[in-house]
Amino acid sequence: EAIQHALDADVPIIVAINKCDKAGVDPSQIKEELLQYGIQTEDLGGDIQAVEISALKGTGVDELSENIVTLAEVLDLRAEVDIPVHATVIESQVEKGHGNIASVLVKRGTLSIGDIIIAGTAWCKVRNMTDDRGNSVSSVGPAGAARVTGWKEIPQAGDMVLQAESEAQAKSVVNHRVEKRKNKSQLASISSMNDKRRETHARENIERAEEKAHARAVREYYQGIRSSYPDPLEKKDGSEEGVDNPEANKPALLLPIIVKGDVSGTVEAVEAALGRLPNKKIKPVVLNTGVGPVSESDVAIASSSEQCVIIAFNVKADKKTQNVAKRQKVQIMSSRIIYKLLEDVEQLMLDRLPSVFVDDLQGEAVVQQIFDITMKGNKTASIAGSRVTSGLLTKSAKTSVLRNDKVLYTGEISSFKNVKSDIFEASKGQEFGIAFDGFEDLRQGDVIQSFRQKELPKKLE
Repeated sequence: EAIQHALDADVPIIVAINKCDKAGVDPSQIKEELLQYGIQTEDLGGDIQAVEISALKGTGVDELSENIVTLAEVLDLRAEVDIPVHATVIESQVEKGHGNIASVLVKRGTLSIGDIIIAGTAWCKVRNMTDDRGNSVSSVGPAGAARVTGWKEIPQAGDMVLQAESEAQAKSVVNHRVEKRKNKSQLASISSMNDKRRETHARENIERAEEKAHARAVREYYQGIRSSYPDPLEKKDGSEEGVDNPEANKPALLLPIIVKGDVSGTVEAVEAALGRLPNKKIKPVVLNTGVGPVSESDVAIASSSEQCVIIAFNVKADKKTQNVAKRQKVQIMSSRIIYKLLEDVEQLMLDRLPSVFVDDLQGEAVVQQIFDITMKGNKTASIAGSRVTSGLLTKSAKTSVLRNDKVLYTGEISSFKNVKSDIFEASKGQEFGIAFDGFEDLRQGDVIQSFRQKELPKKLE
């Protein structure tokens, strides 16, 4: 696919065949296979250069560089250096002692110290620039990269960088972009509301038409035109398509999250990874993102949302911020490894899910005989003499009485004795006497079942 794009664009191509240092490698076979994709190298009578290299050992890399430079000279490929700079933000971050920093790759023009540039909704008067080795530079030309300081706000990775003539022009452009973005968001919201109104209006028209047709059918029945009474209309509650019930397709629980990272690319990656987590039962929702260490304002935002969590990826929170978070009961999750972070978030999501319990049958007994005994105050009570047939019966457990496989009673045990001694449990083969709160209709042959509450393992979907 990449080869086809290059051929369609009619751009110069140089082939670098890597791993030529490995034993048994035959570069000529690679060149022959490239013929089926329209790549004919110079060895096979074509005009495309092919260089055999080893990225591991550095073999052939110098030759590849020379071929690239030579081809550029032959084609007279030159970048414009005397025009306003055009560049792209590669990465951005907040660095202690330096403030907002963006790594910029220049595409056209020359970027110099003192220039005023705009990227997205951020602008900058270039205060300082350093190259990839940390050395200060005064200007950067096409294909050059530099770390630029002096940004008023943090630009986003991928933003196009353009040069402005003055600070006033830069501020004006940024304000216009912010206003445009705000208007676009409002228009999207209005469009969504209008779509919903149209859907509601169309549904109401259909319902009115169905009601009229049903009323006409009823009249025809009483007039003798129809032989049968029409079927009643089905109740419309909107739940089928989720029109009137927008919560139907949403998870019952939300996990609000604030993401802070060392660079904007990291923040975007973490946010994207969170969006790929299972979210049918509980959904992670990113309330806010930012570059730089966790601040007290982040804690304040988190505290305003119930059970909000702050994710600090490759950044820290100072002691004061940690104390504030502790007082506000805001959890800060620090991590440097993305998969470990996702595991922690998944565990947190599981912890937030409500526990689900089921009744697990732990024992069963059969009523052998009914005894009527006299209690205090000359009151009589029915005691069921029973024997455990399987498992274990405990006094504190939930108990049911069944007759002919039909549940007659479910509740608590009021009396649980062996001979005259109170007992707390009875195992298989043991006989006991039992009575229940508010239920005395016990008969010989009734089955008594004892249940214990078992928590089902939680899982995300």
